[in-house]
Amino acid sequence: MKNSGELILASTSSARKALMDGLGLPYRTEAPGVDEHVAASLSAEEAVRSLAARKARAVHERHPGAWVLGADQLVEVGRDVLGKPQDRDAARGQLQRLLGHTHAIHTGVCLVGPGGRLTEAVETTRLTFFPVPPEELERYLDTGEWEGCAGSYRVEGQGQALLAKLEGDRTNVQGLPMLSVVRLFRQAGFTFFTRP
Repeated sequence: MKNSGELILASTSSARKALMDGLGLPYRTEAPGVDEHVAASLSAEEAVRSLAARKARAVHERHPGAWVLGADQLVEVGRDVLGKPQDRDAARGQLQRLLGHTHAIHTGVCLVGPGGRLTEAVETTRLTFFPVPPEELERYLDTGEWEGCAGSYRVEGQGQALLAKLEGDRTNVQGLPMLSVVRLFRQAGFTFFTRP
């Protein structure tokens, strides 16, 4: 890595960590610990951009010499934005909205470097889910994959069996749009494929 200073992923998500691990860059994770509420007047794209920057800046304030990558994700169906469900009933309601329909996943990413230099991107992927009967939906809810996930599913797990069609970057659906992330890293001068 050409840049001096450590790289920190401002997230404790196991899915985001798995995607970052694939790049082979040395990094560590840290929980941003920020308020995730945004103004209802913001579009889904504006909300994820704002939250990704808030998370990255929060960790960067604690480590001003580091490079910090923040991310946030929301699901949009029709004109409604879906965040993380509070309980199984909320997860059921979210999935009932998505099954048999097409929805969008928006993920914002923000890279803050030494001196506070900031670059950001928003990636959108469109997914169509199969219509499934109520008993199958309940079996999926039994997996517990809905916990902590915007839209109440994980495509890197059993939730991929709900997926009829995907348009865009699959890693975006998993929580970290790696096409955008790599572009931000390259713009910042990171080098890849180096020996440890």
